[in-house]
Amino acid sequence: MGIENDPRGKEGISKHIQRVEKEYQELKHEEKELFDVESLSNPYSDSRILNGLGEEDIRSMLVGIDMEVGEVLLAESLRKKGESIDLIMSHHPEGMAYANLYSVMHMQSDILNRFGVPINIAEDLMEGRVKEVERRLMPVNHTRAVDAARLLGIPFMCLHTPADNMVATFLQGLFDEKKPHTIEDLLDLIKDIQEYRNAFKNGSGPKILLGSKTRKAGRIFVDMTGGTEGSKDIFESLTSAGVNTIVAMHLGEEHRKEAEKNHLNVVIAGHISSDNLGLNLLLDEILRESSIRIIECSGFNRVSRIA
Repeated sequence: MGIENDPRGKEGISKHIQRVEKEYQELKHEEKELFDVESLSNPYSDSRILNGLGEEDIRSMLVGIDMEVGEVLLAESLRKKGESIDLIMSHHPEGMAYANLYSVMHMQSDILNRFGVPINIAEDLMEGRVKEVERRLMPVNHTRAVDAARLLGIPFMCLHTPADNMVATFLQGLFDEKKPHTIEDLLDLIKDIQEYRNAFKNGSGPKILLGSKTRKAGRIFVDMTGGTEGSKDIFESLTSAGVNTIVAMHLGEEHRKEAEKNHLNVVIAGHISSDNLGLNLLLDEILRESSIRIIECSGFNRVSRIA
């Protein structure tokens, strides 16, 4: 489902897998032993089975946005109380998926190119940002939650970019179809989505970060996938490519300042609410042909769109 909803398209994914395959074949034998062979079929380094064989019979799972040591212990406590939990599913990556989060960021260059940013500019600007995130992740003790799940014997997985692809495709398709005239019209569309309505109730609903309700929305770029925030220097290129409004999960202060310099409208749909939407869309596809019981926690609320 992540591949089917990838903004790069299936051809872009196929080329990516071919490059990884070529890289693998050119390695020496001792280097192949250390290679992540999962990447030969799974293009998302931030989405992995973290504990378990992948062949376990799953009838119920504990699902949350951030599943760390506390949530793993919560799963064990619930099991002791009689709850059947066969799997912990996290949206945000843990373990090796967290350590390799930076690798998936390269997809942002292709997404930006599809919106009119020259590929040489997109790749050049993203290269520095990817290395920055890699350096930030290097000292992190990323296996803690996975170690806890292993010691307790609970299967554990994370689905990050596949779910983010779902929300990016869903929202981009909505805006492309409805063509909101103003930022207020755009906000009205977002407010009709249950996950964002839920966010309003707990004080974290969508907000206009830059611009105003009466401004024209123009060409809208949904920036919801690709690991984490890209380069703060990309906004000038987006403006030159004809983008008028960005709809994002979140935007750091330095990124906000650069977007403001380039006169972009920015609507923050919300981080956890957008993660909810993507995960719910993904779970809908999983649950169409199965009856897995979902136990919600850690900021996740199940909203079903299964007819």
